[in-house]
Amino acid sequence: MTDYGRGQGSEPWHPADPLYGDQGWGQQAGHGQPAYGGQGQYDPQQPQQAYGGDWGTGQQQGYGYGQDPGYGQDPGYGQDPGYGQNPGYGQQGYGGSQGQGQDGWETGGQGQVPYGADPTDPYHTGQTAAYNGGDQPDFYSTPEAYPPPEPPGRRRAPEPQTEWDAGPDQGEDAFFNGGGDDDEDDDRGPRRGGRKPKKRRSGCACLVLTVIFAGGVGGVGYFGYQFYQDRFGSAPDYAGEGNGETVSVVIDKGSDGYTIGRKLKAAGVVQSVDAFVAAQSSNPQGKTIQAGAYVLEKEMSGASAVDLMLSPKSHANMTIPEGWRNARIYKLIDDKLKVDEGTTAKVAKAEYKNLGLPSWAKNHPKLKDPLEGFLYPSSYAVAKGMKPDDVLKQMVERANEKYEGLDLEGQAKKLNLDNPWQVLTVASLVQAEGKTHEDFRKMAEVVYNRLKTNNTETNQKLQFDSTFNYLRGQSKINIGVSEINSNPDPYNTYYHRGLPPGPISNPGDQALAATLNPTDDGWMYFVATDGMDKTEFAKTLAEFQKLKDKFNASQGN
Repeated sequence: MTDYGRGQGSEPWHPADPLYGDQGWGQQAGHGQPAYGGQGQYDPQQPQQAYGGDWGTGQQQGYGYGQDPGYGQDPGYGQDPGYGQNPGYGQQGYGGSQGQGQDGWETGGQGQVPYGADPTDPYHTGQTAAYNGGDQPDFYSTPEAYPPPEPPGRRRAPEPQTEWDAGPDQGEDAFFNGGGDDDEDDDRGPRRGGRKPKKRRSGCACLVLTVIFAGGVGGVGYFGYQFYQDRFGSAPDYAGEGNGETVSVVIDKGSDGYTIGRKLKAAGVVQSVDAFVAAQSSNPQGKTIQAGAYVLEKEMSGASAVDLMLSPKSHANMTIPEGWRNARIYKLIDDKLKVDEGTTAKVAKAEYKNLGLPSWAKNHPKLKDPLEGFLYPSSYAVAKGMKPDDVLKQMVERANEKYEGLDLEGQAKKLNLDNPWQVLTVASLVQAEGKTHEDFRKMAEVVYNRLKTNNTETNQKLQFDSTFNYLRGQSKINIGVSEINSNPDPYNTYYHRGLPPGPISNPGDQALAATLNPTDDGWMYFVATDGMDKTEFAKTLAEFQKLKDKFNASQGN
C-alpha cells in the first residue's frame, strides 16, 4: 500500500526505502521506477547537481515530499530551478530560502528549516543528524568536510558547478561576462562564494557599443529633424525660373496638386512636392492647371513652375481638328515627337492590334487603315521623348470613351445598320461631306436614304467624292467622270453600292450627334454650290440638276 505521507512524518527517512527519497511522486505512487527518466534512489549523502550545473549547489527539499517536489530527477521536473535545488528557493521548499548559494546568487531571507536544521550546518543543507535519524555519519557538519567525502557503497555524484558561465556557444557575449579574448587570469585566487575573478571588459566591445549608441542617437536626431521640417519647417525650394535645361512632363487627367508635384520633382523641375503644392495653393489660378504635356525647365522654384504651366508657352499639347484623316495626324505626331517622318505611320500599321481597339473595330477586310476613325479629335499630351505608340494609345482610349458614351452598339439597330462600325463609318462621311455643323443632320439623312433598298434614284450608291478622294489620298472638288466611274477600289462609292469598308476620317462631336439624330425631310441630293463652304440640298433629281448648274457657274464651267 502506498503511503503519500512519508517524508513529513515523525518516522525518520531511510535510504533503503524504495518508495521515497529522490524518486519524487513517480515512485511514491507505486510505479517502482523513476518517473520521467529518474536517476534511481536518492542518497542524502551525495551532493545534488543543480539543473544543468548552472545554478550552484544550494540543496532544498521542495515541498516536503522527499528532496524533490517534481517527478524524479528529470531535468524538467526533478531538481529543477523552479522547485528543486534552485537558489531562489533554498532548502525551505516553495517560498523558503537559505541565504546565499554557492555561486553567489542571493537567495532570499532565512526561512523555516524543516526537521530542525542543525545550526552547525554551514551550507544549510538540512542533512543533519536530526534529518538522518542520527544513524549515519554527518558529512556536512563541518566546513572542513567540503567537498564531502564519498560515502561508502555509493557512487560519487558529479562535482557541483559553482559558477554559471554561458560561454560563447550559449549566446553570451564576452563583454557581458566581464572580459574579452585578450584578458589574462587574475592570480589573486578565488573569491568568497566561489566566483571567478572579475575580468576586464574588452575595449573592442566597448567601442562597438559606443558606435551603435552614437548611430542610434544620430538616427533619432535625423528623423526628428525631418519630422520637424515636414510639420513646421519651410519646404525645400529652388530659387529662380530654371537653369535653362528643358524637360517635357506629361500630366495625366484627374491629377491633383500632389500628383503633379511628384511628377515635377521626379523630372527635376522642382526641389520638393510641398514647394509646388504651396505655390499652387497661393496662386489664384493654380487649381486650373489641366492635363497635358508641358515643356518646363529644371530647377525651377515652385511659384515659377506654376506660372509657366498656366502659360500657353509651356503647353506641349497636340490638337487634332475634326475630320482629319489618320495620314495627316501621323505626320503631326512625327513633328511633335521630333522623329523621322513616317515613324508613327509604321508603328500604327505594325501595332494597331495592341493599341486598345474594341472588338467591333477589328477584323474588317479591305481597310486602308484599321485605326481610321479612332484618332479622336481632341487635345493630347505630345512632347519630345514620348513614343508614338504612347500617343496613339491616348487617342484610341479617348475614342473608346466617346463611343461607349454614345452607345454606338445600341444605336446601330435604331438606324437599321449592322453594327457600330457602320455607324462610325456614316459619321465619317457626314464629317467629310458637310461643310458646316448645320449641314450635318441633313447630310446624315442623305446617307440613310441612299442606303435604303427602295432607292431608285441612285440604286443604293452613295456617289460621294469624299470616298474617292480618300482612296487617292487627295482632296479635290473637280473629279473627272470617266476616272471616278471606272476605278474599282472598294472605297469608290461611285463604283460600289453601300458603305465603304470603313471610316474615311475622324468625326467629331457634332458629326456623331447628327449621325445619331438625322433629319427626316426626304433629302436625297446635295451640292457645294460655291465649291467651298456652302452646301445646298435637294429632294428630287430635277432640284439636284439646278444645284449642279449653280455649281458649274461658280466654277466657270
